[in-house]
Amino acid sequence: MGMINNYMRKNSKKTYLCRHKIKCMNSLFINPVTINGVIYFASDFHLGAPNAEESKEREKRVLDWLNCIEKDITHLFLLGDIFDFWFEYRDVVPKGYFNFLAKLYQLREKGVEIFYFTGNHDMWVKDYFEKELGFKIFRRQQAFMINGKRCLVGHGDGLGPKEYGYKLIKRLFAFRPHIKFYGMLHPFIAFSLARFLSRKSRAMAPEEDRDYLGDEKETLTQYVLSISQKESIDYFIYGHRHLPVKKELYNGAIYYNTGDWLSHDSYIRMDNNDIELLKK
Repeated sequence: MGMINNYMRKNSKKTYLCRHKIKCMNSLFINPVTINGVIYFASDFHLGAPNAEESKEREKRVLDWLNCIEKDITHLFLLGDIFDFWFEYRDVVPKGYFNFLAKLYQLREKGVEIFYFTGNHDMWVKDYFEKELGFKIFRRQQAFMINGKRCLVGHGDGLGPKEYGYKLIKRLFAFRPHIKFYGMLHPFIAFSLARFLSRKSRAMAPEEDRDYLGDEKETLTQYVLSISQKESIDYFIYGHRHLPVKKELYNGAIYYNTGDWLSHDSYIRMDNNDIELLKK
């Protein structure tokens, strides 16, 4: 009887560990990055679009904002589509953006940690920012424990239900042989093609997407609602949507969207006491 009990206890422990492992594998809140301080989130600067003149003016607004928040910032989250297009060759990166990158380097020298999430427009960021500027690069959403709050942070593209066509296109763009082939193009051709496709994509965006479409039609809202039913998360923080959003969910969680700097100049500030969706 003792042997049977020992066997049952041993296998019961294995079953528990197996179930625990499966649960962890299904969870999104695994190995969170823990940080504390005054944190700023912004996304969708789309520097480079739609032309050099307008991009320069937008870059200046971003620089004014960075100078303003410099007094208290400890961490900066750049949540994707910071550039309207970015592609790194082995010896070539897109020209321009010197003042912007110099300011970020200055912040890094002062001890500000910068987390860069790739978006759908700058998904081909490689290691330039990491090696030259000390950014921490994330290519998918990441769990963070920020000032004691459980946060799920990312760019936000392709997370919602359906969107099968977009998800397929994103996989094709992320396919290594395709990236290698694109890298064989002369930079003049590659960058011109990317700018053309970006302009075409922006022109085809539905007019009604400038407003909140309702919970049933907003794919990111649908996504956070589904995740919040399964996991205990305080804040979902994304970009991509180009619309500042603060959406309180039924279980106390809050979905924030940083908006963009094409139309809103919006961002999020978080400290030990509060989190706010603000405009410059």
